[in-house]
Amino acid sequence: MPVVNLPTQAGGTEAYRLKGPQAWNGHGRPAFDRIALAAAHVVANPRADVDPWLTAAIDWDATIDYRRHLWRLGLGVAEAMDTAQRGGGLDWPNALKLIQLSVEAARDIPGAAVFSGVGTDQLAPSSQVALDDVIRAYEQQIEAVEAAGGRIILMASRALVVAAKSPDDYTKVYDRILRQVREPVIIHWLGEMFDPALKGYWGHADHHAAMDVCVDIIGDNASKVDGIKLSLLDKDKEIRLRRKLPQGVRCYTGDDFNFAELIAGDAQGYSDALLGIFDVIAPAASAALAAHARGDLDQYWKIFEPTVPLSRHLFKAPTQFYKTGVVFLAYLNGHQSHFVMVGGQQSARSLMHLVEAFKLADAAGLIRDPDLAASRLNDLMRTYGIAA
Repeated sequence: MPVVNLPTQAGGTEAYRLKGPQAWNGHGRPAFDRIALAAAHVVANPRADVDPWLTAAIDWDATIDYRRHLWRLGLGVAEAMDTAQRGGGLDWPNALKLIQLSVEAARDIPGAAVFSGVGTDQLAPSSQVALDDVIRAYEQQIEAVEAAGGRIILMASRALVVAAKSPDDYTKVYDRILRQVREPVIIHWLGEMFDPALKGYWGHADHHAAMDVCVDIIGDNASKVDGIKLSLLDKDKEIRLRRKLPQGVRCYTGDDFNFAELIAGDAQGYSDALLGIFDVIAPAASAALAAHARGDLDQYWKIFEPTVPLSRHLFKAPTQFYKTGVVFLAYLNGHQSHFVMVGGQQSARSLMHLVEAFKLADAAGLIRDPDLAASRLNDLMRTYGIAA
């Protein structure tokens, strides 16, 4: 295995020998007993002559190829979500094109699943925005995604946070939207640790009070709700929500800190998965979920346990910058030819953060080509003035 010289906190370097991939690190379409959706990232186009902080330039071919990689492993795709830098560089026109291309590509792969994010990001939050404006913005995106043949993930709205004056306003908006969707949707409750602009969603800063509002809305519209994805990074809150949901409504974990435990579940239920970390650990997630489906819980935990420290590192505060580590590891693993991101977000984490991400990914058996990863890591370190 190759050796790389990694920077240390003390200012020097240390020799690190890669461990290499696990035997399960490959392709296949196993059967799962949980629904598993990976929130997939987008690949930037580094050759586009644009101002990258202002204009999203996307390599559409590489972006869709990565979705094919996820589908081949049996994972579904949660499209145009925050992992794809939705609201952080990816605007609505590009999000719609991404959804259209992804839905079309999924038709060529038997069993490939894709759900697509619908929000209000074409509507800038302001004190002038009314609830009816929020409803129209949701309706515009719903119409476009349904016209493309897509299933819907109903994303939280920054504009609604500003426009709503009480929990009843959330009820009004969601009741109106849910009544008109063609197929049951996944509601996405994204916490303020992922997006500070969503603090106080459902009309309450307290998550438990907010949860009651959310559950009431779901209960009143249960036939139009496939499930809810909860992204609060708090397993106890997720379990509480899971136990309050109407029968037949799924809980999709968005807890990148505690996903393995929540997916395994307890005597009273379990969570399905809609996770950004599944973009990074897709081969491990596929193998672990297949092991769970065949009743091999020892293998499930053996595969998943080493991925949890990596996930907690990538998603640590400030959590909204987790995408940098996601794309960095995609680059090391050869899923894209460069480490450039929409909005220049490759600079959102430090070199030391990225080095630790590399070491944790290697410890989890997720570096599929050690020689390539070592070469690319050395290239990156040279740009920071660190000789290989």
